[in-house]
Formats: sequence, C-alpha cells, structure tokens
Amino acid sequence: MAEVVVAARDVWKIYGAGDTAVTALHGIDMEVRRGEMVAVMGPSGCGKTTLLNCCSGLDDITRGQVTLEGTDIHAMSDNRKSDYRAQRTGFVFQSYNLLPILSAVENVELPVLLAGTARSAARERATAILTDLGLGDRLDHRPAELSGGQQQRVSLARALVARPAIVWADEPTGNLDQEGSEQVTGLLRSLNRTYEQSMVVVTHDPEVARVCDRTLRMRDGRFVE
Repeated sequence: MAEVVVAARDVWKIYGAGDTAVTALHGIDMEVRRGEMVAVMGPSGCGKTTLLNCCSGLDDITRGQVTLEGTDIHAMSDNRKSDYRAQRTGFVFQSYNLLPILSAVENVELPVLLAGTARSAARERATAILTDLGLGDRLDHRPAELSGGQQQRVSLARALVARPAIVWADEPTGNLDQEGSEQVTGLLRSLNRTYEQSMVVVTHDPEVARVCDRTLRMRDGRFVE
C-alpha cells in the first residue's frame, strides 16, 4: 500500500472552557495515503473546516497528534510550523484568496519565491503549471480580469506549484456556477492522477465527492461513515 502522508490520531478540538466549552472535534482518527483523493462531507457546522484547519496546522489542536510525512506538526514552534506548511502543503479556498494587485503568474510564483526559489525558476514553474491548466494566455491578467473558474484554476496552480505532500481544498467549487464547478472538479481529479497528488477536499457537492477515491462523512465533530 502507498505510504501514509497525513495521519490524525485521537484529535480533539475544544473552543473555550468550563460551561461555555464547545467541542468541535471528538477524537478524530484519519489517514490519507500518497496519491489518494479524499472527500469530507457533512452538514454545515459539523466540523469539516475545523478538521481541515487542525490537520493542516492552520489551527492548534486541544489534544491528539497530527503527522505529515511522519513529522508531528503540532510539536513544532509556530515559525517552524509556518515554514513547513508553506513547503509541504497547498491550500485551495472557496473564495480563491488571490492577491488582487498581482497577475495570475505572480500569484502562483509567490509561494516558491517566499520559500527561497530563484525568481527565474519560480516564474518558469508558475508559467508551466498555469499553461497546463489552460491559462497560458492569461498569465498577466489580474484576478478581477478572470472568471470565477479561471480564478480557481489560478488558486489550484498556486497550491501545486511547490509540489506539496498534500493539498487541502475547502469547498473549492462553492462559488462557481455549474459549468465552472464541473471544470474545477475535473481538474482536481486530473491533477490528482497526473501528479499522484494527495488531496483532502471538504465539499457539500456530491459530484465532487463522486470523483474522489473515498468519502468521509462527518456529524457533530465525528466521522459517521
């Protein structure tokens, strides 16, 4: 079997304390293997985004352990965790989170520039992946000059440009119309297969879940299937 890229063991997330404490994650266990595409589904407020944030290191956990390629990310200092997350993880968000003053290629090359890659090499990698995603003629366009589907493709390129161990996608089709949603769903699967890219996709869309290798369903901070 393929190696485990992400492993969550008995992960709890509790907000607040005492009588006002809210438990968002109840002892979650999860594994994602190399090249696997996993969907996480469930009703609003069930803990899907909290799971993504805690397992990616964006948010702290109350107790338990999360390892990425065998490294305990929550045992790191904040600075080390930020560096490691930048180098080994990619993120795709519903709202794209592109910098409006930068062009498509500048948005995509930014993560590898921040990681210390030479500007020429960063530009080459960003250009290549945007071209692969059908945006070779939109390199110099700013986000406001792109459609929603095109902006999400830029976001996908940015998530993949550093060749991460795992891509975390939070409702990647949530802001798109049906045509854009179908295009991005197809791209996610194609990128997963082409790059053997591990992905965890939080989604409400059954069509997105359908193309994934398996689906984890959540309710009240727990997996129910």
